[in-house]
Amino acid sequence: MNRPGAILLAGAALLSACQAPVAAESIVRAPIAEVKASETGKQTAIFAGGCFWGIEGVFSHVKGVSSAVSGYHGDTSRVADYQSVSSGKTRHAEAVRVRYDPSVIRYDQLLRIFFSVGADPTQLDRQGPDHGSQYRSALVPTTAEQAKVAKAYLDQIGKSGLWKAPIVTRIESYRGFFPAETYHQDFMLNNPRNAYIERWDAPKVAGLKALYPVVYKAEFTRD
Repeated sequence: MNRPGAILLAGAALLSACQAPVAAESIVRAPIAEVKASETGKQTAIFAGGCFWGIEGVFSHVKGVSSAVSGYHGDTSRVADYQSVSSGKTRHAEAVRVRYDPSVIRYDQLLRIFFSVGADPTQLDRQGPDHGSQYRSALVPTTAEQAKVAKAYLDQIGKSGLWKAPIVTRIESYRGFFPAETYHQDFMLNNPRNAYIERWDAPKVAGLKALYPVVYKAEFTRD
């Protein structure tokens, strides 16, 4: 993969965060959640869905999202760095911490967006061209309400028939979130011509705009 200068400056010893793309995943209009989230005040949720560049990019274009930060979830801070996680030898997954206003966008609506354009829930320990447990798809609720809604939605999409293979996305208990290195933040915004972004992640944002124009915003939420 042709990496931008920022990554090259980070050190030649680092592995690529996201492997060379093959083709963008198909976009699926996931069902409207039967169980709606009941939330008040600003909320935080964590999503793991393969390479964090694309997941961050999608949520950064959603109205009501005030922050989308790429990082690591699943292990300790001691191993929460790019090189360790990319090796696949930690329990971390690349993940994105999303802060949002439920009066504008609810958690169940974020779940619908995530499975429509962000991650394929049938791929185990991989997403598209990226292989390994660090690229697993997982929901990390930070409240009991989110946990309830996440479980109900996974059950619902499993019965929907939209995906032919079994749903393997996991619900994981919160174990702390550790922001990734600076050059990973706002990566799609800062590197729109990166080969991986163009072939893999830009179609996700295009899918968001096409499927859910009411919640799509053109500007990118910076962190």
